[in-house]
Amino acid sequence: MPGAPMLATAGPLPSGPGWAYEFKWDGVRALATIERGTLSLRARSGADVTVAYPELGPLAAVLDQAVLDGEIVTLDGEGRPSFTALAERMHVREAGRAGRLAATRPVTYMIFDLLALDGLDLTGRAYADRRAALEDLDLSALRWLVPPRFDDGEATLAAADEYALEGVVAKRLAAPYRPGTRSPDWVKYKREHTADLVVGGWRRGARTIGALLVGTMRPDGRLEFRGRVGGGISAAKERELLDALRPLVGPASPFAGDLPSQDARDAVWVRPQVVVEVRYGQLTPDRRLRFPRLERLRTDKSPAECVDG
Repeated sequence: MPGAPMLATAGPLPSGPGWAYEFKWDGVRALATIERGTLSLRARSGADVTVAYPELGPLAAVLDQAVLDGEIVTLDGEGRPSFTALAERMHVREAGRAGRLAATRPVTYMIFDLLALDGLDLTGRAYADRRAALEDLDLSALRWLVPPRFDDGEATLAAADEYALEGVVAKRLAAPYRPGTRSPDWVKYKREHTADLVVGGWRRGARTIGALLVGTMRPDGRLEFRGRVGGGISAAKERELLDALRPLVGPASPFAGDLPSQDARDAVWVRPQVVVEVRYGQLTPDRRLRFPRLERLRTDKSPAECVDG
């Protein structure tokens, strides 16, 4: 079984006959292994998350042996993925609570790749062949399904916009599956700009957190400053941030070089371990965020993944 899933690069949406297009689902990536009537689920980090999603257990009875790749999502009343709703499920590791949440806030497993079947490793085969084999399995039930793929990128993007989905992933038809690799053979595209950034501290304001100080990770473990993020910090998000950041408070700035005085004044520094998703309009020439707004904490991502692309 692959130790880690294949990842997409961000970029312009490619076009041409050599590509297929899928919707980008706003959830949690998971590799599912079925063996002798048992299902195990592993997150992108490699952590075993099987206990968190008991409603996916019956999938083990559908196939004898397989390794699947997909996204675990929670759908809202209009059938759209809601990461906020999923957040309550992601870190549950107590079986009783997971079972109660499965009854009230169930997930759906969006299966988009087949990596092994009946003991045969399929990762070296082309995406088009793996996908055809996956579709032949007819995996469709209340809690899991194989979402569609398309051959028209712009039409797929228009549909994603219409249904308020996160974006589109283009996949090269001839590409093998490369576990643990961020490959240009998979390209993710969103119309809006978002970035996953590491929190290096915060500035006080009318509330405890007036603005987050964020950056990207350098090879030496220091942060490149990318700006202040003050928008989008609701009272609920502030409580969540403080719970995560207060244990990390330290005396020194984790940023490389000195920050501008208006950013560093009265700053509270933290060790660079918390990742947040930030939505923004543009980057300035010195790569500072313009019009940034906090979207959410990304507990499923590590600081090492937050590098300049």
